[in-house]
Amino acid sequence: MNLLDSLGSLRSLTAGPWIYPVVATSILLDVFLPVLPSGFLVITAATAAATATAATPDVPSLLPLLLCAATASVLGDFLAYRLARRGGARLDRAIARSRSLSVAQERLGTALTRGGGLLVVLARFAPAGRSVVSLGAGAAKRRVEEFLPWSALAGVTWASYSVGLGWLGGQWLGATWFSAGVSTLALFLAGGLAAYLIRRPAAAPAPAS
Repeated sequence: MNLLDSLGSLRSLTAGPWIYPVVATSILLDVFLPVLPSGFLVITAATAAATATAATPDVPSLLPLLLCAATASVLGDFLAYRLARRGGARLDRAIARSRSLSVAQERLGTALTRGGGLLVVLARFAPAGRSVVSLGAGAAKRRVEEFLPWSALAGVTWASYSVGLGWLGGQWLGATWFSAGVSTLALFLAGGLAAYLIRRPAAAPAPAS
């Protein structure tokens, strides 16, 4: 496949208004099914948009794509939070059996109580971190005003980063599958860094003098 064929196939995949509901649905559901390729879909659409011209009116626009991705991210987080909050004893037992969920719930509660929600933002990039944090916040019965603003910041940050990667890749490498792949790799690297920062043990408090 030559460059023109690759360019055409990438634009064909993302052409038309249907791309927005597909992206939104994927992002909305991947809080429950983290294997869904929501990040790749956002990046692919943004890559195609990077070289859009008047001759390609069906290619996604960056701002609607960004708003679509961010809104779906926040709605998905809130849905998981509400379901977990109503989960009752059965969900509490499931979390107690999972070391990662228990640790995340404890750390999230501490972070939100202290007024800091950086963990929520970092978790949006980490593999399955969004699921752990949203479900953990609901199961821990955190107040919605403690969780939702940080979830909104996380959604906007993730969407902006993903759309920005796709746009930059398209500008530098053209609207090709190779460009989308490179940008997706950068998203995965950010996720690996976020996972490392989340799992890093907290610094021990300094001894009193």
